[in-house]
Amino acid sequence: MFVAGAAQADQALKEPPIFAPLVESGKLPPMKERLPKDPFVVDFEKESKTIGRYCCQLVTLLGSAKDIRMMTVYGYARLIGFGPDYKLRPDILESFESEEGRIFTLRIREGHKWSDGEPFTSEDFRYFWEDVANNEELSGSGIPQVLLSNGKPPKFEIIDDRTVRYTWEDPNPAFPLGLAGPSPEYIYMPSHYMKQFHTTYNDADTLAKMAEEGGYRNWAAMHTVKGRQYRTENPELPTLQPWRNTTDGPSKRYVFERNPYYHRVDPNGQQLPYIDEVIILTESVDIIPAKAGAGESDLQARYLHFDDYTFLKQGEENQDYNVLLWRNGVANQISLYPNLNVSDPEWNKLNQDVRFRRALSLGLNRDEINQQLFFGLAKPGGDTVLQESPLYKEEYASAWTDLDVEAANKLLDEIGLTERDSKGVRLLPNGKPMELIVESAGESTEETDALELIRYHWEQLGIKVFTRTLQRDIQRRRFLTGETIMTISKGLDIGLATPETNPEQLAPVSPSQPNWPKWGQYTETGGKAGEPVSLPAAERLLELYNWWRQSTNVDQQEAIWAEMLEIYSENVFSIGVARETIQPVVVDKKLQNVPADAMFAWSPTAFFGIFRPDTFWFEE
Repeated sequence: MFVAGAAQADQALKEPPIFAPLVESGKLPPMKERLPKDPFVVDFEKESKTIGRYCCQLVTLLGSAKDIRMMTVYGYARLIGFGPDYKLRPDILESFESEEGRIFTLRIREGHKWSDGEPFTSEDFRYFWEDVANNEELSGSGIPQVLLSNGKPPKFEIIDDRTVRYTWEDPNPAFPLGLAGPSPEYIYMPSHYMKQFHTTYNDADTLAKMAEEGGYRNWAAMHTVKGRQYRTENPELPTLQPWRNTTDGPSKRYVFERNPYYHRVDPNGQQLPYIDEVIILTESVDIIPAKAGAGESDLQARYLHFDDYTFLKQGEENQDYNVLLWRNGVANQISLYPNLNVSDPEWNKLNQDVRFRRALSLGLNRDEINQQLFFGLAKPGGDTVLQESPLYKEEYASAWTDLDVEAANKLLDEIGLTERDSKGVRLLPNGKPMELIVESAGESTEETDALELIRYHWEQLGIKVFTRTLQRDIQRRRFLTGETIMTISKGLDIGLATPETNPEQLAPVSPSQPNWPKWGQYTETGGKAGEPVSLPAAERLLELYNWWRQSTNVDQQEAIWAEMLEIYSENVFSIGVARETIQPVVVDKKLQNVPADAMFAWSPTAFFGIFRPDTFWFEE
């Protein structure tokens, strides 16, 4: 049983100044009444933090209105979450108890409230389970995968107003990890707010009229958009995060105000966060490094790359910021994903042929890319766990990554691609030239520059490479519909994996995976959409993933991970280029409690999340 930190905090300290007038006028209860009876007390000594002061706005830059979801990532308030030591512990919850890896009891903090002051109770879990997850109109794809074990849902019970229990027939180790993720699985909703949009609690005709007036397709679409907790587009939606959105979008400027009912405090009993407002300015991705270098962001890492470091460093003195160099926790900074579900039959056959993927990998001059893009500071290698991971083996990182043009050409000849046109470009079996289009979201100059080198490398194999830049949402739609042959992007978010980490990225489980989107869609929807896995190695990965989903034995989980990593690297399901890179982080010199050295990763760190931005504060 895990019980949250219970150090007793003095709750008689002064109010955050921004709330003092509201408290004095009676519009807001005093801090002691707003906090849970036992708030989460952040261990400043263990986390090497200093006591801060209330004040100010923090400004950061994001590439689009949709990226306001990063506030949920950075805020990182979770039912249970990872601490800076990468261990899970209760956060929003008072306690989290696991029995046999299949029975999970969740207990809410006494007196915990949503950002609008309404109680956070078991009813919010019941509403999600009965009225959303099990409602076909709201959950057409079925119950979320993290709530299934061996394909079966749990038994849900309300024990009391503060306690709920989920019981599966088989173990479900993915459940706690899903709650702690950077994009968490929400198993609760603010029911007091959401019921006004649900047909169970309102007249269907009234809701239909509301949906029509709001420009929604139907009541279900209205409910979905109004209730998004990850991408907080609805300013009226109550939240449990440290800051709440106050801006109707789309907008170039979003204001997130402190949550007056937030559940964390510092060791002196001061309610967090210290910072009153977070201002998000949306800008073109291309100019964010320049704006960060001009001092227009107080905290910036997203959209910054190693090749921006020299420029950013030059601005330190004049613009009053520091450039920190964090280690990048992604498995590979640049990876290529052949789409094994591409619609074109010729390319589909090639992409599914392991000899083709190996040939492409052997044909890359990773040392040249490392020198040109990363000044030799990265490590050439495949898309697999980093050395910091206990699962790391050198053979995973080096599999099919040594430059060997002769061996690569031999593999392509072996496939039967022996015919060439007058320019030396190989011909597909249908007689067309091998013109490989690699699609990019265009958010990284590193990817663009790498593609120029890759274009030359693969010309030595008789493959003509073209590139296409698309918006990320369009890019994802294209690879899911089978229009994309290959995608370039960051590598897998498994760099820091442990045996207890969910190995879902190594198996076809989601339509957002660019290397097997239709197979992933089939898994995610339980066969309602997509295509069944048809490649033996991928079938084995899915089988191993399902075994891991039923295991609570760490040794067994480690063995599963080892086999999955071996299969993935040997089959080159993604083609990694550069590993262990550096992430520049621009930090205003007055901003305190930001670690000088840390790991920047989607999972498990949630980028800044586990370092608790609610404890960041500005010196005068």
